[in-house]
Amino acid sequence: MIREEEGKVMETVLKAVEAKVEEELERLADPEESDLLVLRKQRFRELKERQEKEKDWRQAGHGEYSELSGEKEFFSASAVSHRLVAHFYSKTSMRTDIMDKHLKILAPKHLETKFLKIDAEKAPFLAERLFIRTLPTVLISVGGKIVDRIVGFSSLGNRDDFSTETLEWRLAQADGIDYAGDKETSPLDAQPPKQWLLHRPKNLR
Repeated sequence: MIREEEGKVMETVLKAVEAKVEEELERLADPEESDLLVLRKQRFRELKERQEKEKDWRQAGHGEYSELSGEKEFFSASAVSHRLVAHFYSKTSMRTDIMDKHLKILAPKHLETKFLKIDAEKAPFLAERLFIRTLPTVLISVGGKIVDRIVGFSSLGNRDDFSTETLEWRLAQADGIDYAGDKETSPLDAQPPKQWLLHRPKNLR
């Protein structure tokens, strides 16, 4: 009697296993299901890699808009961070505050890039070596090389009231950040007519 019951249990288990195997085979036989599984695995790997990168970026100071205290820090940051956005400013320029406002917004949004600022007048050797003549100047570095620069506000519509989206788009032109928008269309096209400029860029002497 006991063996008969055990036999029934085993038969039930075997049928369940067979049904599961058949279901799996049918799923694998369906190209769409198989492709979906591959895409899910790929997406999972990408998310995992992104999380690991974000951890490394945060450890390197990404996600914050920080100020450098010396010239050596600039070269150290360039060596550690593949992408770097550096704002060279002057305390006497009113446009410093304008640029700071936008970069503070973009820094936590773009963890892939390190955002920093440095007082050009306290770093004369660095400013001269990097040909900083007008303030503010924003340098874009990729792979340890300066690939582009934003001098004053001329490429931001030549206006003090440019939007954060405009600066974001401008940084993306040299791949200084990851950009999900349309690189071919500037946000300036959607802005109203510019206001009169109140502050001129400062020349560094």
